[in-house]
Amino acid sequence: MSVQIWTYLLVGITFALYIGIAIWSRAGSTKDFYVAGGGVSPLANGMATAADWMSAASFISMAGIIAFAGYDGSVYLMGWTGGYVLLALLLAPYLRKFGKFTVPDFIGDRYYSKTARIVAVICALIVSFTYVAGQMRGVGVVFSRFLEVDINTGVIIGMIIVLFYAVLGGMKGITYTQVAQYCVLIFAFMVPAIFISIQMTGNPVPQLGMGSKLADGSGTYLLDKLDGLSTELGFNAYTNGSKSMIDVLAITLALMVGTAGLPHVIVRFFTVKRVKDARKSAGLALLLIAILYTTAPAVAVFARTNMINTVNNKEYGSMPEWFTKWETTGLFQFDDKNKDGKIQYVADKNRNELYVDPDSMVLANPEIANLPAWVIALVAAGGLAAALSTAAGLLLVISASVSHDLIKKVFKPTISDKGELWAARLSATVAVVIAGYFGINPPGFVAAVVALAFGLAAASFFPAIVLGIFYKKMNKEGAIAGMVTGTLLMLFYMTKFKFDWFGGGTSEDWWFGISPEGFGSIAMLANFLVSISVMKLTPPPPYNVQEIVEDIRIPSGAGEAIDH
Repeated sequence: MSVQIWTYLLVGITFALYIGIAIWSRAGSTKDFYVAGGGVSPLANGMATAADWMSAASFISMAGIIAFAGYDGSVYLMGWTGGYVLLALLLAPYLRKFGKFTVPDFIGDRYYSKTARIVAVICALIVSFTYVAGQMRGVGVVFSRFLEVDINTGVIIGMIIVLFYAVLGGMKGITYTQVAQYCVLIFAFMVPAIFISIQMTGNPVPQLGMGSKLADGSGTYLLDKLDGLSTELGFNAYTNGSKSMIDVLAITLALMVGTAGLPHVIVRFFTVKRVKDARKSAGLALLLIAILYTTAPAVAVFARTNMINTVNNKEYGSMPEWFTKWETTGLFQFDDKNKDGKIQYVADKNRNELYVDPDSMVLANPEIANLPAWVIALVAAGGLAAALSTAAGLLLVISASVSHDLIKKVFKPTISDKGELWAARLSATVAVVIAGYFGINPPGFVAAVVALAFGLAAASFFPAIVLGIFYKKMNKEGAIAGMVTGTLLMLFYMTKFKFDWFGGGTSEDWWFGISPEGFGSIAMLANFLVSISVMKLTPPPPYNVQEIVEDIRIPSGAGEAIDH
């Protein structure tokens, strides 16, 4: 069977599975819709958290970035993985013991203020919409190549699927759908990695294959081969970095603390019965995430080496069918500048004739390596699973922020449970439409957009959550001032240097030499500084709030969640 038939078959089966699960587990109450009834097992929650966490950026874009950036791409591995450890150890158990549905719910109650709640809702919406733009873009990329439709049509198809199971099932439907999506995405990521590792090095373990000798009998190590190919073409040696150490540190820190402030990941820890279950599911999720994250650098090395060997200095007319198909998506583009009919892939922009979108590398990798059609189709199904699982989690955060934190807690406290459920579904529908727009008109490739979302989460939520848990004297005035300052500062820097607003600027104009992806760490420090400074000048929080903060840090009796 052809790749396209295999793709229709595997994607059709997985979509039918997701929709079937949504129908089986549809939400009947707001507790089902927001936190899956609070009765998810640690294993299921661990798998769902891993799927929620490993978005299109992890599956499609991260290995692509590492393939082109080499050593510089390691900031994504360190930041995202380290951030999850930070979240699991530092925040998740305490938030679970606090016993609320959402991050704005925690901030609104902890800081005893409707204003704080509204500011947190606005921050959650900004972070979630920025993040979901990357997911919908990932859906469009997969559909455009494998179902041979344009990217915009692919985004619309993805919108319809997500809308169905997110609106019908809520968190309950999303949780069990994400369990299935984790199985699909990890199988789809590992199978081609193992195939290509055996093909190139004879080692079936991709993580070891990356550092092994080539199977061609030359005695050359794979990484040495790639370093040589890169320098021959004028690029930096693959294993050398070009970013400044301050920017590497800033990006890694922004990704780490941004992870710990992501509302769609934090809400997953409210779906289990007890605090100890939150800890268990966090640990299981980390193990499940590590499978993909330790494999991504190997996939990047395989993809980059194969692409250079397959494409550079080859006759354009003799390129295999996959190249032509990727060209139609616009993700591979050939411009024959010297009119010799050969593809010149070099670092010199004036002579380079090939453009390759980083988001295409993981998806094109099995085709470049000439793997079987079913493996190529499996990768498409995995990419869709990764993008859709995270998109659904983000859309739930958006709908809960509007229906629970704004309508129920601020504007209409007397709304019935049924009315709140309908409001949640309506807001999810509106959110899907807006997310689709961002997917069709994205501000950059998937991982770059997602990195900006992490910067926004770092700048807004992380200080308010950490100070809310570990500093009982932090008051509402300090938290509100800090969140507003951090968010506005990050938005200004992001729009100035990423979207050329406010006069734009080049990398030479970056403040302290830090890129927009890393500026979240500076905005976070500004948030902390403003929060503590304002707190010193304003009245302390009420005594009962300070008691709550003391209580959520007490390990004794942590077997049951305590609602306040």
